[in-house]
Order: sequence, then C-alpha cells, then structure tokens
Amino acid sequence: MVLVTSSPLTSLPADQLAARLTALRADYEDLQAKGLKLDLTRGKPGADQLDLSEDLLRLPTGHQDRSGTDVRNYGGLDGLAEMREVFADLLGVDAARVVAGGNSSLTMMYQVVSWLLSHGGPDSPRPWSQEETVKFVCPVPGYDRHFTMLAELGIEMVTVPMHEDGPDVPAVRALVADDPAVKGMWLVPTYANPTGAVCSTEVAAELMAMPTAAPDFRILWDNAYVVHHLTDVETKSADALGLASASGHPNRPIMFASTSKITFAGAGVAALAASPENKEWYLKRLSFASIGPDKINQLRHIEFFGDADGVRAHMRKHRDLIAPKFAAVQDALSARLDGLGIATWSHPVGGYFVDLNVLDGTAARVVQLAKEAGIALTPAGSAFPHGNDPDDRNIRLAPTFPVLAEVEAAMAGVAVCVELAALEQLTS
Repeated sequence: MVLVTSSPLTSLPADQLAARLTALRADYEDLQAKGLKLDLTRGKPGADQLDLSEDLLRLPTGHQDRSGTDVRNYGGLDGLAEMREVFADLLGVDAARVVAGGNSSLTMMYQVVSWLLSHGGPDSPRPWSQEETVKFVCPVPGYDRHFTMLAELGIEMVTVPMHEDGPDVPAVRALVADDPAVKGMWLVPTYANPTGAVCSTEVAAELMAMPTAAPDFRILWDNAYVVHHLTDVETKSADALGLASASGHPNRPIMFASTSKITFAGAGVAALAASPENKEWYLKRLSFASIGPDKINQLRHIEFFGDADGVRAHMRKHRDLIAPKFAAVQDALSARLDGLGIATWSHPVGGYFVDLNVLDGTAARVVQLAKEAGIALTPAGSAFPHGNDPDDRNIRLAPTFPVLAEVEAAMAGVAVCVELAALEQLTS
C-alpha cells in the first residue's frame, strides 16, 4: 500500500519520492494482476438507461399526427409540429424556429457547415469555400467530434480557453474582431463536453453582440446536454436566439439538440433551431437531399413523452441511474489524489463527462498505464483540435456506460496510474 501523505508531491524530498514510487509500483502490479477489462472511453448511455425507453419499441399505436397527416408518407420537411413544440420548450425557443429531423444532430451540424462552405449563408458575400482560408474558434477542452468534422472539411481551428462560465470572451473577441477568415465558433453551452461548464447569460450576450470582421459569423450552439442534469437543480441555458436578435445579429447562432442520450442512441430525434432566415436557408438546402424526416419515429417519441415535461420526468430517471457513477469518480479521485498537487478534476452537475487534468507532461503516460492495466481511457489530447494538447495534461472520463461496480474499479485504477505517472516524472 502506498505511503500516506497530505503534502504535495512536489514538496517531498527525493528519498520520500523514491520510497513512494517503489510502494506505488507494487500497487500497480496488483492492479495489473486483476486482469481488468474496463472501458471509460465514450460517453454512451448504459444498458439500464436504454431500458428506460423500451416502450418505444411498441410505438406508435397509430399513424396520424394531431392534424390528421399520415406520417407513413412523404412530406413535412421541418418535422411534426408536436415534436418541434417539445424541442422548443426544452430549448426555450419559439416552435416556429425549430426543425425536427432525423436521428443525428451531428449530421445536422455537418450539413450546416458543409452548406456554408458550398453555398454560403443568407448573409454571406460568397460561399465560404471561395475564401482563401476559413477558421473556427474552438473552446478547449472541447468536443472531439466537432474538431474532427472541421479537420475533415479543411477548416483551420484556433483555440481559446473554456472557463466555468463559458469561453474566454476577450480571447474570442481578439480572434474575430479583425480577421474575416474567422467564420464560426463551436460551443456546447450547457454542461459542456468535457468540462461540464455552463455558459452564463452574460457570456452568451457578449458572444452574440461582439463585432466580427466576418459578416456571416456563426456560433454553432450544440446544446447536447440541455436536460442532462445530475442534481435536483436543473440549470437553464442562456437564450442564444433572443440575445442574438436583441444585439442585431439574429443569424449568428444555430442551435442543435437531440434525444440520442435521452431515448435510444442512433434511433432518436434531432433538432435545429435558428432565426427565420437561417431556418429557411437550411430547409431550402435540405429539400435537395430529403423529402422529409422519419415522422414515424417522431410520432413514436411524441406518444412516449407526451410533452416536454414528459422528457424532463424521463431524464430524472436517467439522473438516478448515472449520478452514483459520477459520485464514484469523485470518491476515487479524492481518496487517492486529494492534497498531492498532481491532479485537478471537474465536479459536474450535469452532462456526461468528468474533466481530469494531471501533472503536465503525463496525460499520455497515464492513458498508457491504464491500458496496460486493462482500463481503456479516451486518448490523451482528444479534447483538443488534432488531438494535440500542448500541455499533455487533459483526460476525459466517461463513466456512464459501465455498471457502477466497474466504474468504481476503473477509477481506483486510474487514480493509481495518475500518481504513478507523476512520480515517474518527478523522480526522473
């Protein structure tokens, strides 16, 4: 068992560090001997969460929406009115601004960025692809799929720090004020991936009002975790569309959301919300690729939930299942690492992740040690563009998919790996 100390490791003399390293290597060998096969890599719902939506498989009971439209046929490009009303309530927007689509909000994001490149937006001087360079502001740590999408499309990424109340506004202002090549920005505003940060109304207002050199600057407002609360306090998102309209930039934000982590991942319903002009632009482009979404699936979800309050009640069942897993992460990290001065971690009140920052220069080593002990973690640097964390310190933890006992075992092991990697560096 490793020696107990309440002092930061960096304050210990060399002989104590060496003794601690020897003891910890024994702990690590014991960890390896357990033959673990544990996975904390992706923020997927657990099987027990998916079971909550099992009744969807027996729905819908009919084939008409409330207007009498036969949902089995073509049409209705912007989705069922009832589905749009549910998303409007959850997102705090007017239902007239919403498009209810297929199963994937990521697909909608890809469509928007691709069509901005190929055609430009309603207020674009020209298609973005005709610009010499296109850049996006990317708060970090952030969502890896946002970054890989931009890399695939050849868009340059410039980073700003993500704080507890949202992106670093002065840093964003400095990037967008004078460079017309900066065309957009990603933002997960509520329980951000992976930090759990919530963009405050004040920060959102500044982002919507700030001057930008590009007249068609867009903020892609990915509200993936808008109802994914971990406590009784259900944090509300800032009113991005209202703030943008009030500041004279109604077309700046485009919102996205889905039920992917609410009902069935890959078989839910996605939504987009935007200004009337942006919505018209999106539907015009979409009309060349689709004659309507899966309205049967939308009707199925309407019957299942009833309304937005039905979604909220359903999410409280999710909370009861996953909150203990998040508590297990906190308990394991605190028990082993508190006071050592080698790691900090987020304490999210919503979302799907815990953001772990270890001693600079050791994140990749922590992930390697965990892998060799049978614990799969998201690769170090995944929360940064091109997987490049310049400080090699950030690791995203995803505790929702494994059962609670596996989370407890995995996190006890991760804590050992964090300290072992730190001691290896401090004694080298």
